[in-house]
Amino acid sequence: MEDRLDDITFYKLSLELWDEMWADTEILMQDFRGKEIARQMVRSVGSISANIEEGYGRGFGKEYPQFLRISRGSARESKGWYRKSSHLLAPEIISARILKPDDIISMETKAILTLELKTRH
Repeated sequence: MEDRLDDITFYKLSLELWDEMWADTEILMQDFRGKEIARQMVRSVGSISANIEEGYGRGFGKEYPQFLRISRGSARESKGWYRKSSHLLAPEIISARILKPDDIISMETKAILTLELKTRH
């Protein structure tokens, strides 16, 4: 049985960002300052997909939009950690990584608005 969660574009992007972050933190872990950034990235990037998963698992009532808000906040935080890693990661890596959270934030915002309109009617 296929999970419909896998069809949600912003969820797929969150998993892609997780995989990319995995490689990026290998670089960050080579510097003592980068280790703390890496720890924070693991938490914030991991929180994006984890909150989508938890909210989706609870159904499409009032809780799902709240979990998407938390996920959206984690995406914003992840962008910040990527910006802070500019002394250790190449500029092209940072530019590429920041695009995914931007897309996730945009899509989650639209999903939240759509879900809230449906629950009001």
